[in-house]
Parts: sequence; C-alpha cells; structure tokens
Amino acid sequence: MSAASEFAPQAQQKGFLNWIEKVGNKVPDPTIMFVYLIGFIAVLSAILSWVGVSVTDEVATPVAADQVGQLNDQFGSHWIIWDTATGEPADVPEYVVEERTFAVQNLLSIEGLRFFFTSFVDNFAGFTVVATVLIAMAGVGVAEHAGLMGALIRRVVKVAPRRWLAAILLFVGVLSSVATDAGYLILVPLAAAAFLTVGRHPLAGLAGAFAAVGAAFGANIIITPSDSMLAEITNGVLTAAGMEPVQVTHNLYFGIVSTFLLTFVALFVTMFVTEKRLGPYDRAELTIVDDSEGVDHDAEARGLKFSGWALLGFVLVILALTLPPGAPLRAPSDGDIAGTSPFMASLVFIISLAFLVCGVAYGAGAKTLKGGSAAVAAIAKTFASLGGLLVMFLMIAQFIALFNWTNLPTVAAISAAEALQHANVPAIVLLLAFIVVILILDFILPGLVPKWVIFAPVFIPIFASLDVAPQTLLAAYRVGDSPVNVLTPLMVYLPFMVTVAQRYKKDAGIGTIIALMIPYALWMLLAWTALYVVWFLTGIPWGPGSPVQIG
Repeated sequence: MSAASEFAPQAQQKGFLNWIEKVGNKVPDPTIMFVYLIGFIAVLSAILSWVGVSVTDEVATPVAADQVGQLNDQFGSHWIIWDTATGEPADVPEYVVEERTFAVQNLLSIEGLRFFFTSFVDNFAGFTVVATVLIAMAGVGVAEHAGLMGALIRRVVKVAPRRWLAAILLFVGVLSSVATDAGYLILVPLAAAAFLTVGRHPLAGLAGAFAAVGAAFGANIIITPSDSMLAEITNGVLTAAGMEPVQVTHNLYFGIVSTFLLTFVALFVTMFVTEKRLGPYDRAELTIVDDSEGVDHDAEARGLKFSGWALLGFVLVILALTLPPGAPLRAPSDGDIAGTSPFMASLVFIISLAFLVCGVAYGAGAKTLKGGSAAVAAIAKTFASLGGLLVMFLMIAQFIALFNWTNLPTVAAISAAEALQHANVPAIVLLLAFIVVILILDFILPGLVPKWVIFAPVFIPIFASLDVAPQTLLAAYRVGDSPVNVLTPLMVYLPFMVTVAQRYKKDAGIGTIIALMIPYALWMLLAWTALYVVWFLTGIPWGPGSPVQIG
C-alpha cells in the first residue's frame, strides 16, 4: 500500500458519499442495468395500461413549415397559407397548441412487442449521441495520439498560476453549453488530465468540469442554441394565447450572473469538498501511460508552433465560411450566425476538425505523427477504446425509445403539472414548487427542450394569471432543469464520464461518478435557487426588456 493511500484522510475511508460510491459500484454493469430497466418499464406499462391510466393536456406541437417551401419547389409555383377567418394570407407558425390525450401504452402488448422488434435498429441509428461522440473523439484522438493534448496541458499549466487553473477550466465549462456536447467530450477529459499534471486529484478535475458543463447547462453569458429553441416554443404558446412574444435575450442578465455564481460554487465544492474527500492521488492507480517524463522540449515547441499556424489558418477558413453575407454557415433565411444557424449546428464538427488539423500539424512539427496512415490509425485506436461505451449506448438507446413509447414520462410530467396548477399559493411559492417538479422530472426526462414542450402550454397561462411574465417562468425552468443532469442515469454522457474516470481509477463505476457529483448538484441547486428568489423579489429584469411581472 502506498503512502498516499495509507495517510488518506479519514473522510476517504467512510461517510455517506463513500457508501453511495460503494453501493453504486456494486450494481450490475450499466449495460445490464438498462436491460433490467427495460424489463421494469415493460411490466409497469402493462399494469398501468390495464388500469387505464391516461392524461389530457395542451401541448406545443411543431409545425412542418418547410413542407410549404418544398411544394413550391416541386410544383414551380407559389403556395401560401390562407386564414379563412380573416380572409388574409397567414404566416406559418413554428408551433401550434393543441389538446391531446396520452394513455399509457402496454409494452407487452402486440403493438408494444411489434415496436420493440421493428424499431431496435432504428433506435440505435437515431441515437445521435453515438455519432456525436465518434465525430468529437476522432479529432481529439489524433491530437492526443500526436502528443498535442499533453503539450497543451503542460503549456497551460506552465503559463497559468496553479491556483487559477481550476477556475479557468470551470468557467470555460459553464460557457461550453454554446457548443452543446463539446464540453462533455473534450473539456472534462482535459480537466482531469490538467489536474493530474499539477499534482491534484484527476477525479476532482473530472467532477468539477462535469458539474460546470452539465449542472450549469442553462446558464451562459451569451445566447446559445438552446435559448433560441426555448424562445421559439414559448412564442408558439404566447401567439396562440394572444400574448406578446419574448425575445431570445429573455434571460440574458440572469444567465450572466448565474454563470459567475455557478462557476464559484463549482470551484468551492471542488476545493473544499471533492479534493478533501478524495485525498492525495496515488499514481499507481493510473491506467494510462504517463509520458510526462523525458519530453523533447525542442520538438514540442516546434510542434506547438506548427499547430498554432495551422489553427490560425483553420480559423481564417471558418471565418470566410461564416462572416460574409450569404456565407454557407449563415442561416439561409435571415443570415443569422447565432441561434439555429448552420454554424451553431456544426460546432461539434468544427471543434473536432480543429483538433484534427492541429493534431496533424503538431505531429508533423514534433515528428510524432508521420503521414495520413498514422492519423487514420490514431482515429481507429480511439474508436477501439470506445467499444464498451458503444455497447452501453446501444441499450440506452433502446431504453429511451421504449420508455418514451409507453408515454410514461409524459403522463408523469402532466400529472405533476396538474398538481401544481390546482395549488392555491403565492406566485413565488408556486415558482419554487415548479422548480422542484422540474428537478424531479429531470431524472426521467432529461433535456432542456423536450420538457418545455410539455410544460410551456400548461404553465405559461397559469403564471400569466398571477401577473408572472413568461421569462420569469423560463428562468425558474432553467434552475430546475440543470443541476441533476449530472446525477440521472438517463444522462447520455454519464457512461462516458465512467470511461474517463477509469483512466485514473480502474475500479471506477457509476457509483463513483454519482458520489462525486451529489455535492455539486446540491450546492449549485441551493445557490441558484437563492439567486432566483432574490432576483424575483427585487424585480430586476431578467434580460433586456424582460421584466419579472407582465404589468
């Protein structure tokens, strides 16, 4: 036994979080666990279906507006939508509100079994996180194999003061929601490796970065693609109700303050909770090759110079494809760069391509990567290391598809909404109850946008009757949605976190990650909720022209 583990703090040997880790790591392999979960929801759906459980609610349904343009292209004419009530042409809305009944569907019925067999391949093929992980890791794999990642970490550690390293990484993590999945796939492994390089526990770096990326996903200092989608859904409901639409900057001020607050909270938990619990790191647990010794600094400097020039050239190419009017990466409808433009939709690919280009350039300069065959071999090696993760994704894709088919998440969400709807309490109490409901439902229905499609038509009118503006409800929704992203088993990147953790602790499992993330979820939720309450009571606008009250 090493000295590091021998003199580890007592908190490392016992305590609630260690019990959580021990119990969590004793559960079956995550892939098998999802097989059991599929069996459980099959039986539950059969029972509830036989009982006749169903709910009726108004939901925001996307409109296939592109079909009108397709008809114009196919027939060579100009088709328009005509409002028969006013006798005037009408714009096609992005969302319409309609009443629908959702009954629990029996997964053990003929229809359920038919869906299971016929959709198995499509469920996996449509599970976009698989392609996202492979695309993102292709570029990172080349950069890591060439030695660029290690060189960058050593350079960042050398330049940045040790005490500021964690703060910088966590702040970037909170901002990474603008790049959707890139933060999970790139920043979290980078933070773990950076912590190891400066002699801190790598799992603390992993946990802090994961919290910054996932538990603070609804906060940012700039407008993200999620903001645009939330605004579109909200405006669909508001238009149907004859109310004024919200702007995409509806929560901008709140998002900016939340970004700095959540970064500080994540940093505080990392330093005073996570690192104290983990204690000193025993490098004997390292399962990856540590090549920090014997580095050729001249070759490394030459490689970094090559990669720097390559990055500059790459950025100029992307700018040329984005900035000019009518550029390919601008939105074809309004020329926008932010929001739902091709640029925002391709950020993960762009970032991965940047790593690929810089990795190849570094390899050429440092002479660690020779020829295209070496680059292809690096990608193949990276994909091979993800084999277990892909098998897990196969079963996760089936579970999510089957779970959604039964309508169980929708029934649970609408039932919770109805319970809040009939509560006769002050607005702030109802808003706090709304945060709690969203928090609970995020365990079974993760994702910022899908839940809002269900909740927006129900709660916007309710809170409007209390003179609470839609942007106030949206701010509460952000607070409730994000913190438990790092705890729910349905978080699609949780298995990836386990894979990264096993580089530094070979027996790491789901329990390890859950035990690490509970303090972050708890403290970030409490701090964010407190900020929300103060903001609401003081009446500070949530964003430009976004007051707390409708009046």
